[in-house]
Amino acid sequence: MSDIKPVFLPERQRFALDDEGKIIGAAHYRDFDGSEGVDRIFFHTTVDEEYGGQGLAGIMVKFALENTIASGARIVPVCPYVKAYVAKHTEYAEHLAEPEKHHLDILPRG
Repeated sequence: MSDIKPVFLPERQRFALDDEGKIIGAAHYRDFDGSEGVDRIFFHTTVDEEYGGQGLAGIMVKFALENTIASGARIVPVCPYVKAYVAKHTEYAEHLAEPEKHHLDILPRG
């Protein structure tokens, strides 16, 4: 396996997996500025098919969640993968916010 590493791409509103300059996965998010601070809504996670089964999505999502917590934002899991990840890793429970209509309303359609 080559030197795959998670990276933060705030200008593209995603965390990604970088394989020597090639983006091979992404955890897409949108930030919502609410009355209690920033909620980071994770809505879609992908890893290129040829890289599947290596645990890379978990590495990327852990990196994304740790970055989110460090920034002071709350985690809003909408993506099925992120929902399953935080259900399994209960150490994130105190940093979660349930998805609400105002969160869903800012997500891209289609």
